[in-house]
Amino acid sequence: MITLSLIGIGTGNLDHVTLAAVRALNSADLILLPRKGEAKSDLIDLRRLLCERLLEEPVTTKIVEFDLPSRDSRNDHLSYNYLGAVDDWHAAIASVWAQLMDEHLPNGGRVGMLVWGDPSLYDSSLRITQRLSAAGKQVDVEVVPGITSLQVLTAEHKIPLNALAEPVQITTGRRLRERGWPNDAATVAVMLDSGGAFTTLPFDDTYIWWGAYLGMDKQCLIKGWLSEVSDQIIQRRAELRDTHGWIMDIYLLAKKPEK
Repeated sequence: MITLSLIGIGTGNLDHVTLAAVRALNSADLILLPRKGEAKSDLIDLRRLLCERLLEEPVTTKIVEFDLPSRDSRNDHLSYNYLGAVDDWHAAIASVWAQLMDEHLPNGGRVGMLVWGDPSLYDSSLRITQRLSAAGKQVDVEVVPGITSLQVLTAEHKIPLNALAEPVQITTGRRLRERGWPNDAATVAVMLDSGGAFTTLPFDDTYIWWGAYLGMDKQCLIKGWLSEVSDQIIQRRAELRDTHGWIMDIYLLAKKPEK
C-alpha cells in the first residue's frame, strides 16, 4: 500500500511552511520533485531548498526528481480543447507517478509530493491522485494544507479578503474574459491569468490589488483603480516575466471597495 501525502508548501517562503508539513516531509520514504523545464527552474530550486532545510539529519528519505509531462497548449483559446488537453495531461502525470512509485517503493511506503500553495485551490494533485485509484493502484491519500497565494496577497496588501458581510468569488483569468464580472460577487479573486484579463472590465469603479511571486524575495505588489494602474501592471508583469522566464501572479478586484 502506498500512502501519498500531498503537502501544501505555501508560496516558497520557508516561514510559510507549517509544522504539519514538516512532519509529513520527515515521515516520507520517498519525495517526488517535478522539473518543469529550465525556464521554471526556480520552482524546483525552492523545493530542493525546502527539503535541504526541513529534512532532519540523518536524512533517510529518498528524493527523486522527474520531468513533468508537458501540456498541449496549442488550442487553449478553445474551452473544449483546453479541457481535453488538461485531461490528457493529468493522465500522463498519473502514469509517471505510478511508474516512480513502483520503481522506488515496490513494497509500498510513504510518498511525499510538495504542492505549491494548497492542494485544494486551483491545483490538480488530488484529481491526478484519483486517477491512480481508478487505475487500480492502492493509494491512501493524506492532504496537508498550505498557505495559499490568495492569503499572502491579502496579507501583503493588508486588506480583508471580503467586504463586510459580502461574498467573494475565486475564478480564473479565462473565466473572467469569457463571462465578465461574476453575478452577486462584491469581490473577485483571479488566479491562473495568462495576462491582463482585468482589461475586459469597466475601469471606472473597479479597484485592484495585484501581486507576483508572492512570498519570494522578488515579490512585486501594485494596487489602485484599474483606470490608473492597469497599464502599469501589464508592463511590469511583462518585464518580470522577461527577467525571470516565468511568472506567477494573482489579484483581487472589488467594486467601490473599502480601501
